[in-house]
This record gives sequence, structure tokens and C-alpha cells, in this order.
Amino acid sequence: MTTPAITRRIGALRCGRADSQDFPGDPAPRRGTARTHSLPGLRAVRIALGVLVLLASLAAGVTGCKVGPDFAPPPAASGTTFRGAQPGPTNSLGDLPWWQLFKQPELRELITVALTNNQDLRAATARVEQSRQALAQSRAAFLPQVGYEAGLGEGRNVVAGQPSDIGGGSGKGNDIAGTVAWEIDLWGRIRRLTESARAQMLATQETRRDVTISLVARVAESYFTLLALDEELAIAQRATNSFAESRRLFDERLHGGVASRLEIATASAALASAAATIPDLRRQIAARENELAVLLGREPGPIPRPVGALAGQVPPAVPPGLPSALLERRPDIRRATQLLRSANARIGAAKADFYPRISLTGLFGEVSPELIPFTSGAVSAWSLAGNLAGPVFQGGRLRAQLREARAAWEEAGAAYEGTVLNAFREVSDALITGEEVAAQTRELERAVTAWREAVEVAGERYRAGQSSYYELLQAQEALYPAETALTQAALSRLLTSVQLYKALGGGWEPAQP
Repeated sequence: MTTPAITRRIGALRCGRADSQDFPGDPAPRRGTARTHSLPGLRAVRIALGVLVLLASLAAGVTGCKVGPDFAPPPAASGTTFRGAQPGPTNSLGDLPWWQLFKQPELRELITVALTNNQDLRAATARVEQSRQALAQSRAAFLPQVGYEAGLGEGRNVVAGQPSDIGGGSGKGNDIAGTVAWEIDLWGRIRRLTESARAQMLATQETRRDVTISLVARVAESYFTLLALDEELAIAQRATNSFAESRRLFDERLHGGVASRLEIATASAALASAAATIPDLRRQIAARENELAVLLGREPGPIPRPVGALAGQVPPAVPPGLPSALLERRPDIRRATQLLRSANARIGAAKADFYPRISLTGLFGEVSPELIPFTSGAVSAWSLAGNLAGPVFQGGRLRAQLREARAAWEEAGAAYEGTVLNAFREVSDALITGEEVAAQTRELERAVTAWREAVEVAGERYRAGQSSYYELLQAQEALYPAETALTQAALSRLLTSVQLYKALGGGWEPAQP
């Protein structure tokens, strides 16, 4: 855009007395319009504004010297290994998207609904938008700030808005002008602040991704726990039915004079103990359904699910991969990195405050002071100035700000190191837990198989009169807790796989293929 065009844009507001044609070289003014501009004065204005635009263009193209340290990303821990990791290929469980990890259609549907309706995720998205707009505000300082000023007043014995005994007259006056102000970022203060704001925005994006990971993990954990509770309820109902059948048999034998009241009392106690677990399991199921419904963004209510679905869930057997990939994927580590970058940039901004600030300002408009008869109603007003402002004595405030920024950087560095160590701990815990729970599950499967055979043999011996009821009762009382323990072990394997996938920063992107 040429300098005359910029001049027209700045001086377009005129209180209705002149328009964009009131410039030399433009078409003649309309009839009745007063021309008050002098050619040399207007030419000086155009030259001054041209110089302002030229300086702004040159300064915008110059990178300047950014004071303060440049950010260096922390090194990746590629040479270490996870404790508990088995040797194998370098591909990772975290490389899989969640819809390939959880192959049950009901669970995938629940996760999709949660990613759409969950309030915590919506709040995290809103925080990302806030940080994005904060970054836009910071970047706006790179550009000239254009505004306008207008005034309308009436007074007596007033000069330049102040009381005066010079002039001795009264009258009305109004003015309007466009203003331009632009700070030259010579020392990189604005660039450092923008760098900090950009890092904060990226940190909030990682926070949203962390919320997404936690949400999907919580939905999967709640769903698997619900399936395990259903299985435990079925075990308790089978135990109750079995003890009820034994008590009915003893009642018949007691009326026949074969059984004793001791057998009846023992069978009744076993029946009551098994039946007492059913209400508590139903309470836990209802509470877990309500929790899952809230995660889905719904009112508390039942969750549809297939019966006996826990037995069909098989945890994936995939190696954890390389630790360096962990640092690249986990959102908490990436967020800590961005916060460290933001703290580093604020050190530069604090250092830049020690240096002077250079700014350019301009004003162009019109004034109509009716007390001055020779103006014929309206005159041009313009100014162009360069400002230099710097600190001389601040009472130690600037040095304290710099020390505060350095301390914040040290805090962010310590937080980053702690986050990395915690990430390695979580992966190691999940690997070791998965291995040990798998071994526990194998032993519990053998125990359940053996106790089921024992119950069958004890029942045949008791019905044949070859043993007492206590053999059958002992086998039954051992079988049902073993089945419950096996269910808990199967749940632990599933929850451990979810925790490992979460610890590895797996593919939790909400969009399905």
C-alpha cells in the first residue's frame, strides 16, 4: 500500500467537514466543502508517515537481539531400559490406537460417547481455547496499535484544555484524530513473551490430551470392573443356590432320621454367609454403573453390557518399546517440557526489562476551534515522534524479577525431572505387575479346577453315604472364594494392561479411523 493510501486511511475520520477527496492530486472537493490544507504541510505529513511506515517495515524485518538463554530440549533417555521389560522387538504397545486395543464393541461405543460428552474434557478444551487467545494477545504486540481520539467541548478562558487569562473568549471546539503506536522489539522482550505464551498454549493442549488419556482409561477400568462384579455376583448366586440345595437335602434327611441338627445348622450358616454377599455386590454394581454414566456425560443409570463378557477379555501381549518413545508420547512429559520452555523464555523477558524500550507514535486528524477565526472552521493536526524509555533506579525490582524468573525455571526443571522419573516408575510397575499377576492367574486356574473336582467327588461320596457333609462343605467353602480370586486376578490383568498403555502414552486420539 502506498504512503498516500495509508494517509487517507489514517485521516478518514473528519467530523463531517472533509472527506477522502481533500488531498492534493485528488478530484476537486464538492461544493460547499472548505479546503484548509496547505500543500507543504500535507506533503510533510505524507513524508513523515512514509518514514514511519518505512521504519516499521525495517524493524519488523530485523530479528534483533533476543536477550536471555535460548531453550534447549532435554535429552531423550534412549539408552536406558524399563525394569521388568522382557527382551523382544522395539515396537511398543503404545503404538496401537485404543480402538485396536479394546476390541469389544460395547466398550468402544462407551469410549466414543465419553470423548464426546464428558464435561472434564470439554472444560480442558475450553482452557486450550483460552490459552490460544492469550497467545493471540501476546502476538498482537508485534504490530502497530492503531486507534482514534475524539473530543467535543465548550469553555471560557481555556487554552490547551487548561484555565488561562489569555484569549478572554469563549466558544465551542471539537477534534478527531487517528493514532498509531508501535514498540520496536529490539531486545526481544515481546518475542520472549510470545514464546512463553506459545509454550503455555502447547502445555494446555498436552493437558487436554492427558485428560483424554485419563478419561479413556477410567472408562475402560470402570467397564472391566463392572464385568468382574457381574462375575462375582454370579459366583455368589451359584454358592447360595448350592448351599440352599444342601440345606434342603439335610432337611429331608433330618425328617428321615438320618441327618443331625448339627448338619442343618452348619448348612444354614453357609447359606446365610453366601447370601449376605449378594446385596453388597449389587450395591457395588450400582455405584460403578453410576460412575460410568457420569463419565459418559449422562445421568446415573444402568449400563448395558453382555453377560459373562469378562471371560472373553484377553490382555494384549506387546513389549513396551524404547524409553525414548515414552518421552515423545506421554502428555505429562511433553507438558512439563513446554512449561520449562515458557519459564526459560520469561528469563529473557525479565532481562529485556533492563534495556530501554523504543517506540514510534503518530497522530493525524482535524481540529475545529471556533475561537480562532483564521482557521475557517477546521485545520489539520499531525505529529510523529520516537520515544525512548528506560530504567535508571527501580529499587531492585528488576533484579528481583530476574531472580524470580530463574527460580521459576529451576522449579520447572525439577518438575520435568520428577515427571520423567514418575513415568519410568509407572511403566516399570505395570510391567512387573502384569508379569506377576499372569503367574498368579495360572496358579488360581489350577486351584479352581482342582476344587471343582473336589466338590464333585465329595458330593458323590456324601450321596453314597461314604463321607460326612463336612467334606462336601469344606470343598464348597474353598471353591467359591477361589473362583472369586480368579475373577479378581483376571480383572487385575486387564487393569494392568490399561495402566501400561496409559503409562506408555498410547494412541488415545479420539478420532476413529
